[in-house]
Amino acid sequence: MNSSSMAREGHRQARRAADSKVVSAGARAGFAARGVIYLLVGLLAGQIAFQGDGKQADRGGALQEISGQPFGGILLWVIGIALVGMALWRLSEAAFGAAGPDGDKAMKRVVSGARAVFYAFVAYSVLSFAAGEKSGGGSSDKQSQDITAQALGLPGGQWIVGVAALGVAVAGVVVGARAVMRKYHKHLRMGAMSRRARQFVDVTGVFGGAARGLVFAAAGVFAVTAAVDYDPDEAKGMDDTLRSFADTPAGPWLLVLVAVGLAAFGLFSFANAKWRKV
Repeated sequence: MNSSSMAREGHRQARRAADSKVVSAGARAGFAARGVIYLLVGLLAGQIAFQGDGKQADRGGALQEISGQPFGGILLWVIGIALVGMALWRLSEAAFGAAGPDGDKAMKRVVSGARAVFYAFVAYSVLSFAAGEKSGGGSSDKQSQDITAQALGLPGGQWIVGVAALGVAVAGVVVGARAVMRKYHKHLRMGAMSRRARQFVDVTGVFGGAARGLVFAAAGVFAVTAAVDYDPDEAKGMDDTLRSFADTPAGPWLLVLVAVGLAAFGLFSFANAKWRKV
């Protein structure tokens, strides 16, 4: 066997490993873990809307909420490990291509790689919190302000923060628009669903995705303001971004709507755990 044939055989073996049941199970577990986090964030945001204060409505608040429940420590480890599975699945997509006819496109691989890094970070923060490192459950607002302050201190920091913030805002708009256009259909085994299941997926997918995109877009706008004003305190994490919706003319009802949307995205993530093409 020549070197070219060996390389092709090695690639096929790696591809089979990426398509293995273990990687598939990791992806589905990761979607379920994401669902738990978003469902809790939505519930915490709802508490803020109705009570005027409440606990922090972000990933850190969700982790703290889980840790206070019976067997919460064990559940944190399970969620963290499940998110590792999600990161590995996204990494396999970056390396070998995603499911579907256009899964081998270079841009999709780059996006999958970025998602792998993101979920690896989230998994690390959850596992760190489970191990007793409380910074893993820290405020997203402080983290955003600290990162923004460090970036602003770099040469050309305002431009770095501004471009990154604009990217987040645009990504939020794209996320929301793709949800409204139901682009997620191509990633799901729609034919395996009952009519009622398809309705459930469309309600939670459209509503949840739009709410998630709105939060990302708003956070990006706040970060742009931080860059323009050269003030890291203008940057907001998920908690402060959600609270800002209650300060709009719509009052707390807009926050209620977004909170329900985030909880719906959690339910949509559970649907992905069952019907996603992986």
